[in-house]
Amino acid sequence: QDTQDLVPPAAGAPEKPPEKTQTPEELAFYAPNYLCLTILAVILFPPLGLIAIFFSYKTSQANKNSEWEDAYLNSGRTGWLDVFAILIGLGIIYAYTLFM
Repeated sequence: QDTQDLVPPAAGAPEKPPEKTQTPEELAFYAPNYLCLTILAVILFPPLGLIAIFFSYKTSQANKNSEWEDAYLNSGRTGWLDVFAILIGLGIIYAYTLFM
């Protein structure tokens, strides 16, 4: 048995806060962060893809902290940025192959 568990913490020592765990119901509310689409967006059109990475990260953090409104708001922004970046990137590739 671990002896540190038996010794009370010293006076003034900070206690570790209990870890927040999410229930299965909360895990079902997770907003998608579109990570695979974001990676593709960064490859095809980095200016919008890098912004999408930021919103994907914000979505993951909001999911982890059970901030569902922020998670879904940032998830929507990530999805739209991914779609625009992919379409612009494919358009540039198409124009390059067509006219070069």
